[in-house]
Amino acid sequence: MDETDAPQTPAELLAILAALADEGIPLQVIAPKFAGRFNKGVDYVGDPARFETEFRSDVAVIAHAVRTYELPGNLKLSVHSGSDKFSLYAAIHRALLDFGVGVHVKTAGTTWLEELVGLSEAGGEALALAKEIYCSAFARRQELCAPYATVIDIDEKELPAPEAVSSWSSRQYAEALRHDRTCPDFNPNFRQLLHVAYKIAAGLGDRYLSMVDACEETTGRNVTANLYERHLKPIFPRI
Repeated sequence: MDETDAPQTPAELLAILAALADEGIPLQVIAPKFAGRFNKGVDYVGDPARFETEFRSDVAVIAHAVRTYELPGNLKLSVHSGSDKFSLYAAIHRALLDFGVGVHVKTAGTTWLEELVGLSEAGGEALALAKEIYCSAFARRQELCAPYATVIDIDEKELPAPEAVSSWSSRQYAEALRHDRTCPDFNPNFRQLLHVAYKIAAGLGDRYLSMVDACEETTGRNVTANLYERHLKPIFPRI
């Protein structure tokens, strides 16, 4: 990691907050840098102990800045690309308990992936649509990945060929995509590519949305379990 990628010091974060307060900006969220990699859709790559030290320091700085510079009392620290960082949630939970503050973790990307898991589990036309989305993503992978080059690590040699995916069962697709590192078939490369392929589903418009609705039992079950059991409950003290 070179110096341009290094986390800001507590003094630098405090100076940023002071400058924003001087401008009268009604801050709600601020997203400091942390050491390590926060790749899209997969767990944290780095030293969790170092992250906890940095996170607690930043939370303390924000609490001090709120008191000193009269910033909004609900100002939250955001962990950018923080969804699916399961190895960090215990540390975040401890800090929230100790400091009595909140945190912002964006979950749109992981929700979209769980919809795909649900479609694959539904089988039939829904599984066919999930396969179609991957095949399109594979063909457009350079275009889709370019804007996210700093927050994904995809080994193209580990991406399954579209021809192979086209013959997968519901179980094979779901197990390759679901973020379960204990599963031997989980493929983080497959998951990261599909994470940045949301615009393919967006381009399908009502065809995609209608299928998600039609498969509400499987899509809803997977989204709910992921958000509530794997994100909200481990992070927030009152859940």
